[in-house]
Amino acid sequence: MIARNANIDLNLLTALDALLEEESVTAAADRLGLSGPAMSRALGRIRRTIGDPVLVRAGRRMVPTPRALEIRAEVRRLVEAAHGVLAPSAPADPARLARVFTINANDLLVTAVGPGLVARAAREAPQVVLRFLGESHVDVPMLRDGVADLELGVIDSREPEIRTEELFEDRGVAVVREGHPLTAAKLTVRRFADAPHINFTRRGRLTGPVDEALAERGLRRKVIATVPTFAASLMMVQDTDAVGLSNERIGAATVRRLGLRTLEIPLDLPSMTMAMAWHPRQDADAGHLWLRGLVRQVMAETVSE
Repeated sequence: MIARNANIDLNLLTALDALLEEESVTAAADRLGLSGPAMSRALGRIRRTIGDPVLVRAGRRMVPTPRALEIRAEVRRLVEAAHGVLAPSAPADPARLARVFTINANDLLVTAVGPGLVARAAREAPQVVLRFLGESHVDVPMLRDGVADLELGVIDSREPEIRTEELFEDRGVAVVREGHPLTAAKLTVRRFADAPHINFTRRGRLTGPVDEALAERGLRRKVIATVPTFAASLMMVQDTDAVGLSNERIGAATVRRLGLRTLEIPLDLPSMTMAMAWHPRQDADAGHLWLRGLVRQVMAETVSE
């Protein structure tokens, strides 16, 4: 038994983890930078070692066996533990830090805090690259999967292990162009509802909290368009009589820069808790601690302007 265990190639653990995550030989090969034949050979060796097919063909795709499903979580834990042991510790000095940090946030936040983050990172850690990812139209566990290092915004992750830190409270406001008819007199609920509206939503939703609040008063607004980004909504607001939406504190500088105006929405809307989130495997990482401190400082400066 000792001799048999000694002959096990622990590199197969990484290959197995990729195969179980991707459920595809081709995708797993791409993930690890291997050729398709090399990954196929690795799968063959894994099957012989475990004594189980691991992945089997089901139509045009491959599906995990019951044994594969049983060991998937343990394989992921072991691979992460190995990376934690073998990966070099990040230097505590930002000037020596050479890493790419991936930040997941919608473009409202990227537009508002991105310039400050990039400028300060360039001064403190010139070898660091900040990579911003836009929010997807579907929810994916980016932090758990290691796709992103940090998430910014309203955190609604369902993964119980994710760490969050609240940064500030914000609320929604209406955004209109200068000279918009709604600026000529007091904005009432009726006038607000009767105006044409533009939503920015990553999922393409036509309704939200504003519509729920209006419905309680027996009113409906007319949404003439939905767009996936904050910037696109502001461009449309700038050239039309449409009403857009923004966050009062985090979006203020961008709205001012475009010569637009904000109006208080005459409805009782819930506040929004803006936060940052990360996976616990990065709790004590020196580089990640620096990144979180950077975000904390730039966010505070942005909302105080």
